[in-house]
Amino acid sequence: MSGSSRIPVGTRARVRVPASSANLGPAFDAAGLALTLYDTVEAEVSAGGCAVQVEGEGAGTLPRDETHLVVRALAAGLQQAGLDLPGVRLHALNRVPHGRGLGSSSAATVAGLLVARGLAAAVGRQSLLDDATLLRLATQFEGHADNVGATLVGGLTLVWESGAEVRWRRLDVHPDLAVLVLVPHETLSTARARGLIPASVPHRAAAFNAGRSALLVPALTTDLSLLLPATEDRLHQPYRAGAFPESMGLVSVLRRQGHAAVISGAGPSILVLGRRGDLEAVEADYGWSAYRLDVDPAGAVLVGTTVAG
Repeated sequence: MSGSSRIPVGTRARVRVPASSANLGPAFDAAGLALTLYDTVEAEVSAGGCAVQVEGEGAGTLPRDETHLVVRALAAGLQQAGLDLPGVRLHALNRVPHGRGLGSSSAATVAGLLVARGLAAAVGRQSLLDDATLLRLATQFEGHADNVGATLVGGLTLVWESGAEVRWRRLDVHPDLAVLVLVPHETLSTARARGLIPASVPHRAAAFNAGRSALLVPALTTDLSLLLPATEDRLHQPYRAGAFPESMGLVSVLRRQGHAAVISGAGPSILVLGRRGDLEAVEADYGWSAYRLDVDPAGAVLVGTTVAG
């Protein structure tokens, strides 16, 4: 990579990034929640080359060179700041499941960009990588502003486009809100899931989801009793049902029991939202992995930067 400055060899940055769940039922491509399940990434500037070590999710399948998503996002972030990177040693500890609708690619993208901010701080250029810039770059990279927005700033994040800009508003959720995530063994690519949604939908379905999306904000922030109706959807889950029939069947069972269950992102994981005491009683033994989580309030965190020399 070319640039006008060089970060000292040996400089390190370490970041922690949360999982995320987007759509939340009706708010397709418009809202996401950050969750208390994290990937941790550390990068050290080296004299040359690229070495990647991966533990946890993707340890046996992710690339170990400059094609790794975190490395590519890191390079894009440093380029934005006009910095040169001679080489990098990267270590990733991944806990966010891959290919299951929990924002693993958003976590990797935001991790790389936030590492870039940390390394840029070594030469006083971190201001060139503020949150607005990172959100724009991450959305260009990953394509889903709802996931990357929640991962970046935490809480309940609403996103929208304004011309060429991606804008966001972060909201605190109700203090008693808890989250249950049910993760099946099979995976589903986002591209395949998106391909199942038609180019146009009936006006009634769009109007229905607009109303439920509006209701979703008070349901998550002030009145948890609204969660069940606020998470109804007619815009995307019905069209994708054939791709994950077991997930949709379980969503239907949980909703009939009175639980606000939805497909998490593009699926096939299930997100169940509710009051903490109520969710503790939900039976989670379906042969899937169950994560009892909270909403992460902080988003991506730069844990520390060490400047060489």
